[in-house]
Amino acid sequence: MLFALALIPVIALLIFIYVNDKKEKEPIGLLLGLFFAGMGTVITAVIAEAIGQFVLDLIFPYESVLKVSLFALIIVGPAEELGKYMVLRLITWNNKNYNYSYDAIVYSVFVSLGFACIENVGYVFSYGIGTAFLRMFTAVPGHACFAVFMGFFYSKAKYAKLTNNKKAYSRYNTLTILVPIIGHGIYDAIVFAARQSDVALLTGLGVIVWIGYVIAMFVISFILILRSAKNDFCIVTLTDKVQTVYKPRVIGSWTCSCGTVNNFNFCSQCGKQRPMVNNWNCPKCGTLSTFNFCGNCGCPRPTRNSSVAAPTASSSASSTTQQV
Repeated sequence: MLFALALIPVIALLIFIYVNDKKEKEPIGLLLGLFFAGMGTVITAVIAEAIGQFVLDLIFPYESVLKVSLFALIIVGPAEELGKYMVLRLITWNNKNYNYSYDAIVYSVFVSLGFACIENVGYVFSYGIGTAFLRMFTAVPGHACFAVFMGFFYSKAKYAKLTNNKKAYSRYNTLTILVPIIGHGIYDAIVFAARQSDVALLTGLGVIVWIGYVIAMFVISFILILRSAKNDFCIVTLTDKVQTVYKPRVIGSWTCSCGTVNNFNFCSQCGKQRPMVNNWNCPKCGTLSTFNFCGNCGCPRPTRNSSVAAPTASSSASSTTQQV
C-alpha cells in the first residue's frame, strides 16, 4: 500500500510528460536508463549533504533558521540538482535521439523523477500514509518542476550550441544549472525555516508562503510544458527534411515577431520558425531547400527557363540574399 502510494505520483507525472511529446516519442530504453540513473544521484546527494551538514555544524554549532536556510540554499539544492544535471548531460547531450526541443524536458523529468522516486519511498515508509498524500501533491511534483526548468533551458543551450551561438550557449547553459538549484533551494529553505521556528505566527506565515510558492511554481511549469510541447521543433532538420545547417552568408538575417534578430531557421529566443516560402528541390541531389543554395550540396537555386550549373565562387558571392 505505502509502496504504491509512493510510486503513483511519479508514474502519473512521467505519463503526463511522455504523452505531451507529440512530435517524436523517445525510445523507452533511453527513458528507463535516465530514470534509473536519476535514482543513482541519490547516493551522491546524500554524500554531499552529509559533508555540507558537517561543515555547517562547525560554523553554526546551534540550530537556527539561518542555519537550516543556508543548508537548503547552498547544500541541498546544489547537491541534488547538480547530480541530476550531470546525468542528463552525460547521457543525452550527444545522443542521436536528442533532436527535438521538447526532448530536453522529457529527459530532465525522467532523471529528476528517478531521484524523487527513491526519496519518496524513503519518506513514505518512514513517516506513513499522511506523508505519502502530502508529498504526492508537493514534493514529487516539485522535483518535476525543477526538471522542467532545467529541461527548458537545456533545450535552448543545445540549440545555441548547434547554431554556434557561443554567447547564447553560455547564458542558457548557466540558467540550466542555476534556475533549478535556486528554485529547489528556496522550496526547501521555506520548509526548513518554518519547521525550525519556535514562533507559531512565523510557522504559519512560512506555511502560507510555501503554499503560494508551490502554486506559482506548478503554474509556471505547467505553462512551460504545454507551450514547449506545442512549439516543439526539430533542432536538427526542419519538417519535410529541409536542411537547417547553412552558411550564414547564404541564409541572411530575419526579425522574429518577438523582436529578436536571427540568422538561423528558428528564433533563439522563442523558438518560432523562420517564415519560409518558395521551397524548391535541388536538381542535383534532390534535397528540399528554401534558400538560394541547397543546404546539402551547395547547388544554387535554378532560375526559370535555365539549366542548373555547378556553383561557382562568383555565383556564391552574388547570390546571398534569402528569397521569401
